[in-house]
Formats: sequence, C-alpha cells, structure tokens
Amino acid sequence: MTEQSLPKQQVSRDGGKFLTFSLAREEYGLLINQVKEIIGMMPVSSIPQTPQFIKGVINLRGKVIPIIDLRLKFGMEETQHSEKTCIIVIERKKGSGARSMGIIVDSVSEVLTIRPENIDPPPAWAGIENNTYIEGIAKTGNTIKMLLNIEEVLTGHDHGSWQTPSTSTDLENAA
Repeated sequence: MTEQSLPKQQVSRDGGKFLTFSLAREEYGLLINQVKEIIGMMPVSSIPQTPQFIKGVINLRGKVIPIIDLRLKFGMEETQHSEKTCIIVIERKKGSGARSMGIIVDSVSEVLTIRPENIDPPPAWAGIENNTYIEGIAKTGNTIKMLLNIEEVLTGHDHGSWQTPSTSTDLENAA
C-alpha cells in the first residue's frame, strides 16, 4: 500500500520529510517522496475547454506533463510569475505505473522533517470540515504549514470538480 492510498490521518500522524512551498504568503507542504523534481517556469501549451486552473501541458524531456496552477485551484488571485515561481512535478502512482503532473507554486521554501507530535489534524470548523485537500497542520517554530493531500488536490475530488469522464481520462493519459 502506498502512502498516497493511506487514510489521510495516518500519513500525517507518521510525520516525515516534507517539501514546503508558498502560495500567497501562506506556507504549504507535501511529502517529499511524492515529488519527482522541481523545475523553473517554462512555456505551457493551453488545452481548450478546461477550467482556468488547468494551465495546459509542458514537454519535459519528451514527456507531456499536465500543469495545474495551485493558486487558481485554491481560489486565490492569479498573479504574474516571478523568478521564484516554479513547477513542482509530482509523481502519482497509478496501478502498476506512475503518472506525472505539475503544480505551479509561488516559490519553494525548503525540505523539513516534521515530527508526528508537531502535526495536528485540520480544524473541524463550519465550512471546512469536508476539505479533503488538507491532511494536517504542521507547527514549525512560530509558523504553521498546511500539509496537503496532493492526491485529492490533483484528482479534483472537491466541490465543483473539474473532472468529467473525458477530461479526467484525457489528462491522466497525457501524463
């Protein structure tokens, strides 16, 4: 069983190494073993009739990789890319193979080892109790980092999901 298929609380309770990054002055993290590589921004070819947060695809060393703008996926304001803007290429296990997808983030911060006792479950406040994107809240010094369930973020299992049978299959096959 892979970590991506474990219940989200079990992954968070275990702690581990997380790649941290920023979006709109907020810090996020995802398990480092889900990250294939980090690349600078490059031209993205758009795909017609897709939601705004699906920026398109890139050609990365001969492999077509779908790209999602995480700011837009999270309902944040779109901004101009800076020299710190980058693409985190995520490798997702799919059956016996693996698929890659990229997420655009404002900047990559660092790799942190976060101990299980420093990870709290997401708060159960009205309106966010069904937020499957957040696995936990990590306390690091005087700051917090929202630990993402990147599988949920990328597959679109959310309110108003962009995945229809055709877009889901098309994007999965492109990766």
